[in-house]
Amino acid sequence: MGSMDRFRMISGLAVLILSLWWALFGARTASAEEVVLGLSHDRVAITATFDGSEILIFGAVKRETPISATAPLEVIVTISGPKEPVMVRRKERSMGIWVNTDSVAVDSAPSFYAVATSAPFSEVLSDTEDLRHKVSIRRAIRSVGSTLEGAQAFKEALMRIREENGFYSLQENVVSLDEQTLFRTALQMPADLIEGQYETRIFLTRDGTVVSQYETVIEVNKVGLERFLFNLSREQPPLYGLLALIIAVLSGWGAAAIFQLLRNG
Repeated sequence: MGSMDRFRMISGLAVLILSLWWALFGARTASAEEVVLGLSHDRVAITATFDGSEILIFGAVKRETPISATAPLEVIVTISGPKEPVMVRRKERSMGIWVNTDSVAVDSAPSFYAVATSAPFSEVLSDTEDLRHKVSIRRAIRSVGSTLEGAQAFKEALMRIREENGFYSLQENVVSLDEQTLFRTALQMPADLIEGQYETRIFLTRDGTVVSQYETVIEVNKVGLERFLFNLSREQPPLYGLLALIIAVLSGWGAAAIFQLLRNG
């Protein structure tokens, strides 16, 4: 085979590959629907009087083609707090007292996790897509390598406890989607948040399949006196302990003095 024939064969193969790539991905990119997102605020300040915060999430769907009439578009919004390992223990009553029996180490669990959807969760996302993107609460918690039989029960117990305390929530049908274009929802964040970056994700789905995804971050930080005391406790523990002792003594003395004045009066 001559060099010219070899060149023609390689060129033809390259054209074929490019044609296949465009057929598979190029057309899809041209008709893709994308998220244009907004947040009421992207920073939460924890102060001495902080009692929680409501985050308003709103946005629009940017598209290059007309709205599909075959299957409606759905929206999922998630906010995930910093992840941390958790030891989940089972307590049993023995000889009149409660003692720890079994325990399971959960490798990674969000300190806070909220999911909001525009329709029932089972309708907006398939199990396969949930496994791929880790959207549901149970998929957001990672527990691997546990050899204890029934480890799933410990994971479910962690979910139940944090749901009861308001740290985990699944809110279905709370994302408003107007004309398949504009969406909005509000998610409540509890008072006892921990510091860190809260990952916010928005998924557009159709027929249970994710067609677009957008990610951003909400910063949660202590400010003012809360920040000063937090830094002091980490950087100078002896001084922090002494300060706490002085405050406790002064508070006790002040309460006793007020009580004495009231009794004499």
